[in-house]
Amino acid sequence: MRSQRPALLPYLLIAPSVLFLGALFLVPLFQTAVLAFQAGGGWSLNNVHRMMDDINFGEAVGNTFSVVLLAVPLQLALALAMTVLLRQVERGRDLILWVWSIPLGISDLAAGLVWLALLTDLGWVNTALFRLGLTDGPQSWLTYETPWTLLAAIVVAELWRATAIVFVILLAGVQLLPKEYEEAAEVFGASPWQRFRKVTLPLLRPSIQTALILRTVLAFEMFAMALALGGRNFPVLVSEAFNWQYGSQDYGVAAACAVLVMLISLAATVVFLVGFRTPAGQRS
Repeated sequence: MRSQRPALLPYLLIAPSVLFLGALFLVPLFQTAVLAFQAGGGWSLNNVHRMMDDINFGEAVGNTFSVVLLAVPLQLALALAMTVLLRQVERGRDLILWVWSIPLGISDLAAGLVWLALLTDLGWVNTALFRLGLTDGPQSWLTYETPWTLLAAIVVAELWRATAIVFVILLAGVQLLPKEYEEAAEVFGASPWQRFRKVTLPLLRPSIQTALILRTVLAFEMFAMALALGGRNFPVLVSEAFNWQYGSQDYGVAAACAVLVMLISLAATVVFLVGFRTPAGQRS
């Protein structure tokens, strides 16, 4: 009996978390999935067909993937550069870390409104360009007539707002790396770039995997930033779910949109879990 208690202890400790997750996540998720595939009192794909037949659906899918495929790799590259630079700093490191982490304390909508103030026709960017003599008057960056600048604005705003999430995860991972490996590589004549590519990056694989999963899932759920900067000119999948839910009062199609976002996020998670899997020989 006593020998069984240590074996059951880990399960007893995680039981409250499992119950909490089941009650507040799995049950609503199951209900949403059921709602997405029900119509007329029975099982049906009608909600899925209506979602796909909507005039904004294709554009919403394209916009969502465009932001994810542009923003997430750039955020990873910037976060890696910020992490490497911060490791070289001896004085003022805490101040730099605090400044770089400020966007973490700003909500998506607030960040979107800040960038909206910068990029509107009479915003700070147009004002600065005009005073520098680079433009003859206000330039429209966020309209349906300028889809590329609108996409670029949202990507840049996402870089400013969310790169700090990836940076904090990578910085935590770097601080846990054994220094002996880099010191040995330096002794054998490896350059800083070789040490980074051959030693730091492989050891950071678990942290990179975690950061990519978290950031990609959050990017697919992007809503407030696109709404603040683009409105209906830049539909994304989550905004379409919102419009079906509150604009059209069609909960079934809104649930279908939510299920689609969930499936895409799960697929991306599986890709990162497989693609960044740590080889057995490198596991501690």
